[in-house]
Amino acid sequence: MITTQKLTGDLADDGWKGDDCNMENLKNSESCDPSSFLRHFRKSSATPVMLLRHIAQAMATEMQEGLDHPGERKLKMLPTYLECLPTGNERGLFYAIDLGGTNFRVLRVQLDGKEGRILKQESIQVPIPQEVMTGSSKDLFGFLAKTIVQFVSREADLGFECVALNQKRDIGFTFSFPVNQTKVNGGSINAWTKGFSISDGVGEDVVDQLEIALADMGSVNTKVVCLVNDTVGTLAQCRYWNDDAMVGVILGTGSNACYVERAAAISCWSSPPEADDLTVVNIEWGNFCSELLPRTFADEGLDADSLNPGQQEFEKMIGGMYLGEILRRVLLKMAEDTGLFGSEIPERLTKPFSLLTPHMSTMHGDDTSSLEVVGSVIEEAIGVKYTTLATRKVVYDVCDIIAERGARLSAAGIVGILTKINRCGDLMLSCLTTPNDTEVKKTVIAIDGSLYEKYPKFRNYMEDAMKEMLGEDYANNVTTTLSKDGSGVGAALLAAAISTELRLGDVGVTK
Repeated sequence: MITTQKLTGDLADDGWKGDDCNMENLKNSESCDPSSFLRHFRKSSATPVMLLRHIAQAMATEMQEGLDHPGERKLKMLPTYLECLPTGNERGLFYAIDLGGTNFRVLRVQLDGKEGRILKQESIQVPIPQEVMTGSSKDLFGFLAKTIVQFVSREADLGFECVALNQKRDIGFTFSFPVNQTKVNGGSINAWTKGFSISDGVGEDVVDQLEIALADMGSVNTKVVCLVNDTVGTLAQCRYWNDDAMVGVILGTGSNACYVERAAAISCWSSPPEADDLTVVNIEWGNFCSELLPRTFADEGLDADSLNPGQQEFEKMIGGMYLGEILRRVLLKMAEDTGLFGSEIPERLTKPFSLLTPHMSTMHGDDTSSLEVVGSVIEEAIGVKYTTLATRKVVYDVCDIIAERGARLSAAGIVGILTKINRCGDLMLSCLTTPNDTEVKKTVIAIDGSLYEKYPKFRNYMEDAMKEMLGEDYANNVTTTLSKDGSGVGAALLAAAISTELRLGDVGVTK
């Protein structure tokens, strides 16, 4: 179980006593002392296990609604059209490309089945010129194709076993922009985001545009076999090593999840595989919303001031992009209403996103008796040079409340997925197995992202909440594991799985 300092009870010993306050006082900006403010903020952020179970059930219900009514619910439940996942038996040389921001990455992996697994891998990352990011689609995809062709041309020199340039190479394409996917290796671009302002190409198939550019470069035997996002790649990367992997989760700057589902459950799949076959569904769980979520004045203000008010409410409570901003908003209100930092309001604290989640994680990790690290971050990020121990204790506790809530809500989301696929009920029987299969099922949750990897208390809070919700007996059958680089290695492994499934053989065999 997580161990954390419980500091609030010491506030009175440091000289802070005063009249009580409640959340109505907080909303109406009526003054109260820091300890009372903190007590009521903790109460409004509370996530008792029964509430988490209700949230998990709401998530499972909304997931089913999203499957039954494609495009009409908060959870989009987007089909990936994948008909297979990596098994570890894949052999050959496979590529992945990753376009998700201002850099473009190309990667290759040499696979040797379960005996050799990943023999070697190599990648390059190149910055995308500004004129390409704001030019035409031909400019962009031409730049991508040129980078791919140059990377492929060096494989022989580096000892990869696919030398002749007329041999086929299968690519997994991680495309982290809004897309309307219509098949496993195709989808039309909905919009360019993240600083891209391409003058055309919206509504066009992203894979077609890349393959045309590759053909123009003379690379006619290079083919994109799957179009995925980083969440699906995270699941695939873990599944390659462990066939109990059923769920992929991103807990980083943003947050999302995907899971293994029966292909027959995808109502919008016009030509689905056999009814017993499995596929992967991209939940886009960041847009989950429910009256059950313990939202505070900080969440309401953040949402109202965001570029997408009323959307991505779940992500805004658990995502790394937002946790630091929630902290800033709480500390600003405390500074205004309780004089937390003295008679003046720190100017930096009034600027949105002046406190980031790494600041919060650093302060939350302070285990010194005098909270020296907390004081250093307050000075560096907020500009308050001298703070009392009482002030540092309050800031630490606010970090703890926000992180605990976000982590426990993340756990509720995961348990909601397990509920949907019947992996948290009697004997952990899954709807993904046959009725006569009574074996207790192990389930692995593949997770990537800085909150899980680099924020230990967040991770521990999340795992503890899962145990609380599932109970010790069932919790022993569910494990979480770090699954890195889904957008790179994961996409390449998916390309390998698809090639193997279609009996294409090792790389070098023409379709």
